[in-house]
Amino acid sequence: MAEVLDGPARVVLTASVARRYYLDGRSKVEIAEEFGLSRFKVARLLDAARTSGLVRIEIRHQGEIDVDLSARLQDRFGLQHAVVVDIPDDDADSLRGHLGRAAARLLAEIITPQDVLGLAWARAVSAMARALPPLPGTPVVQLTGALSLPDGPDTSVDVVREVASASGGAAHVFYAPFTVPDAATARALRGQPEVARAFAQLPLVTKAVAGVGLWKPGGSTLYDALSEDDRTALHRLGVCADVSGVFLSADGEAIGTELSERMIGINAEQMRAIPEVIVIPYGEPKGPAVRAALRSGLVGGIVTHTALAHAVLDE
Repeated sequence: MAEVLDGPARVVLTASVARRYYLDGRSKVEIAEEFGLSRFKVARLLDAARTSGLVRIEIRHQGEIDVDLSARLQDRFGLQHAVVVDIPDDDADSLRGHLGRAAARLLAEIITPQDVLGLAWARAVSAMARALPPLPGTPVVQLTGALSLPDGPDTSVDVVREVASASGGAAHVFYAPFTVPDAATARALRGQPEVARAFAQLPLVTKAVAGVGLWKPGGSTLYDALSEDDRTALHRLGVCADVSGVFLSADGEAIGTELSERMIGINAEQMRAIPEVIVIPYGEPKGPAVRAALRSGLVGGIVTHTALAHAVLDE
């Protein structure tokens, strides 16, 4: 019985298996060992690739997913999931909408009743939350405090409550800013009962969704919200990117900063402990930041678009 290609993760897995078999000349046994599958599962995926039209003379998928770019990105960085959406490099609002819907489909496909979902605030995460169908009673944990933005989008609390309410799962939220003026205030806020209760859930989080910021004006919501002194200090430390407040060098090394002590949010060690963190970056100029995030070992999945995927792969 052939597999049904009914979700983006299954499409990309099938394409990766087909690439190994038809283009790389790998045996079904070798492919099964690489992907942790049985050889019978590999055979079914290859059958599905042929019967669905995914495999003809070349590997392709009749849909908005660029399966070749998705598989290349997944292979290059050893990701659990990579979904590249074939859409024009349009304005930011349009890109966020397309990628939010694609990320919602991926998350709905891969999440199980045993999962606990963590959400870090980002505009693309908010777009995904609006497109998500109800999940299977999934508890949802807030990972970052709130940023005050002039255009007033949904806060991190709003996003977590929205997803949890639609799914019937518990919402672990807290009302606190993302950054505060000094470390003592941050420590006091982390000790507040609602903040402490939410952060006590972090070891239970199995999947999380976050954004990626490029450490330049307009490239990161956090960058734009900080003082000029903070921006300059982080530039001097070699910060290239932030993944929802975790600062990274161009090589993907986590950078400890004085600002980190003044933030109410997940840190690098806590993020690394989550089995899969999925990021939703957009905008071709973010190529260096996305490469840093994918090199960091913190990220296990990505949903992005063709122009940015090319920028990341064509270093």
